[in-house]
Amino acid sequence: MQRLPYAREAIYRIRPYRPGKPLEEVEREYGIRDAVKMASNENPLGPSPAAVAAIQEHAGKMALYPEDTCFYLKRDLAASLGVPEEWLLLGNGSDEVLHCAALAFLSEGDEVVTGDPTFVMYETNAHLCGAVPVAVPLKDHKHDLSAMLAEVTDRTKLFVICNPNNPTGSIVSRSEVDEALRSLPSHVMVVLDEAYYEYAESPHYPQSIDYVREGRNVLVMRTFSKIHALAGLRIGYGIARPDIIQALQQVRPPFNVNSLAQVAARASLADPEQVRRGQAVNGEGKRLLYAAFDRMGLSYVPTEANFIFVDTRRDSKQVFEGLLRRGVVVRTGDVFGTPTYIRVTIGTPEQNQRFAQALEEVLKG
Repeated sequence: MQRLPYAREAIYRIRPYRPGKPLEEVEREYGIRDAVKMASNENPLGPSPAAVAAIQEHAGKMALYPEDTCFYLKRDLAASLGVPEEWLLLGNGSDEVLHCAALAFLSEGDEVVTGDPTFVMYETNAHLCGAVPVAVPLKDHKHDLSAMLAEVTDRTKLFVICNPNNPTGSIVSRSEVDEALRSLPSHVMVVLDEAYYEYAESPHYPQSIDYVREGRNVLVMRTFSKIHALAGLRIGYGIARPDIIQALQQVRPPFNVNSLAQVAARASLADPEQVRRGQAVNGEGKRLLYAAFDRMGLSYVPTEANFIFVDTRRDSKQVFEGLLRRGVVVRTGDVFGTPTYIRVTIGTPEQNQRFAQALEEVLKG
């Protein structure tokens, strides 16, 4: 990238986010008409029919600015979570909630402790604020909280736990998070990114809203992009103490959550089957893919999310290319520093079967 003399130096330290390859591009390049995307951890069942109907009903109001405070959605979400409304911040995806946290809490030279590999936007937001990301290698594909705690200094402001972790699908347990919270100094904010919260099945997975109830320095982030299947509308939220939420509100852009996202999220919350459907198909697909990987002799990380991180034992870019030619899009592991791994989203039964068959063909070469 050519450096501009008037640009901030920090932007040249950012690793650009690499989204999954679009289906339209794959079909155009390879002459395929029925490609499946299993790269971006989207819900293969799609959104609630009630959410689609709500969008259609409100489409004619697009000329108007959205309700800035998300009044009705915040009311419904608070009731669903069993928390006060003043504990909530709505964002243009949970990415924006993270961005607001960086703007509110990070100054030049501050530090952000994360796992590695994990979601790249933690590092990106640190750089944007002139802060220093401190990436601590995962241990057995999960956050090593002891090692992360050892990196905390007087300059540490954010301690980020992606739980379940993207790209590995692993979790840290309630007892591990409890110990970290006991050990952290008061000047450190813990960010618990729970984008895949609804998919976690482990009985040891923490119920993080309890930390907010206890008054901890904790910001919980969740999203409507995954199990609610509203990724295209970009809507997520943060849960924290009122004083933390007020600090985030100071840097929140006006009208940041569009009106169609608001009505769709409300409708999806009111559809109890949306989450149950997603959990059922994910659990079934997880076990089908585990069996396929076992049959192929491949090691994988047991997942608490809607994707699986699997070691193909060969260059993931070559595997990716072979799968593309068979109309299946996954994510290569090289972007995470794991060049033989791929990350595959758990799909419908038909998609999972198609992926497993294609992968077996590619590996046989």
